[in-house]
Amino acid sequence: MKLHFVDRTSSITNSLSVTRNCYPHFLKLWHFHPELELVMILKSTGTRFVGDSIEKFNEGEVVLLGKNLPHMWINDPDYYVGDSNLTAEAIAVHFKKDFLGTTFFETPEMIKISNLITKASLGIVFTDISVELRKKIKSLVALKDFEKVVMLLQVLQELTKSNTSRILSSNGFIKPFNHESSQDLKKIYEYIYKNFNKPISSKKVSEIANMNSSAFSRFFTKIHRKSFTRYLNEIRVGYACKMLIEGEQKIISICYESGFRNVSNFNRQFKIIRGITPNEFAKLYYNKVSKD
Repeated sequence: MKLHFVDRTSSITNSLSVTRNCYPHFLKLWHFHPELELVMILKSTGTRFVGDSIEKFNEGEVVLLGKNLPHMWINDPDYYVGDSNLTAEAIAVHFKKDFLGTTFFETPEMIKISNLITKASLGIVFTDISVELRKKIKSLVALKDFEKVVMLLQVLQELTKSNTSRILSSNGFIKPFNHESSQDLKKIYEYIYKNFNKPISSKKVSEIANMNSSAFSRFFTKIHRKSFTRYLNEIRVGYACKMLIEGEQKIISICYESGFRNVSNFNRQFKIIRGITPNEFAKLYYNKVSKD
């Protein structure tokens, strides 16, 4: 499906916008924009596409999307029937990271929200949030100017405390964000993203990190809570998902371009990480987009 850029500059006259949308169904538009987006689903069910994440969505969920992160909500088939009386309703908040100034979120008091915004570059879904927080998000629609800004900050601060949040997209689909890390870690990330589609050994990466192999393995696992090999495979699979969605190459070509050396290992690692094969992923994406 073609990816569309949505220019919101003409519709945003303030530093942030809040809309309560109610349609027979959500638009089938795979798109991105420079604003962050906070979405709370009030009514309807269907499939949510965020980066290379394809999941079912339900009423009540809240999603925070980073800037330029491709996304789309598609309702279940019943919503597209001509005589359907179903409705899709959601509250959407759009704002840029610097809407309060370029350094506002760099202050010590805002560090938790700043970290949340950083994580949102991959998309975050929040489930089972409190009734009080839902009320605060709903209240954004009617509030004016200063009160709206204050309430949004309160909402974001509450979301930083959530223990039901989950990252949606993968590092391989979205380029790495600015890690708050040492220079050695930055060198590692730069090397991985520059060379992930080539043979990479943990020995080579440990040399870049100025560590011996065993020390690097322990260090990397502690930081990421997964092995270096798993991390590398997730990046490769994420990149493969991006190419599968674009639909311009055959699976065998995608296998090698994403860094895998043979198709059987590509299929095996893809299924371990995404739960389905590359072919099943492509069919799920295109069948869902074309038939719903």
